Amino acid sequence: MGQKIIRFSDLTGKHAENEADLVRIVVREHPDLADGPVEIEALADELTAVEEHALDLVTIELYHPDADEPETVVLEAEVFDRLASAVPMAEVLRGAKRVTRTLPAQGAAPAAAKERPNYASPEHAGKPHKGRTTDAEKQVVRQHLDEINERLAAAGVRTIDLGNAEHVSRYGLEELAQERGVTLA
Repeated sequence: MGQKIIRFSDLTGKHAENEADLVRIVVREHPDLADGPVEIEALADELTAVEEHALDLVTIELYHPDADEPETVVLEAEVFDRLASAVPMAEVLRGAKRVTRTLPAQGAAPAAAKERPNYASPEHAGKPHKGRTTDAEKQVVRQHLDEINERLAAAGVRTIDLGNAEHVSRYGLEELAQERGVTLA
């Protein structure tokens, strides 16, 4: 007895008559993506408009003096270009210092292979990190702010300050700041 594999588009559920019509899609970043990249398939004709809707994006890293890790921000190129007011952004970039990439030490695990901390867990919540702060992490921070600040202080890491508007916004601490009578700086 033989077996027949029937393939479908993950996007529309349409049957793929010919396997060669399927396009492999790797989703690396998405607001609903929690545990790293995923792979889906779609029919090629379902993707014809993708390139028409592609955005010109800029990825930047912000190295704040009070954070251990850089914050990665993705924004439209047009928005980023408007930040340069003295001279055009193209000129700013041409005159900018080149960043040299350092190669990982031999034998070190590649970044993708390293285990990422779960920032929604009590032992990691509130630590400075790049990327977005999940609702789960915000909830843990709101419920255990004092304990988290004790842990952060003991580790020599910046604590979460209810007087810091960025911290309050990042972790959704507006009500707690108001309850404790803290004025935002």
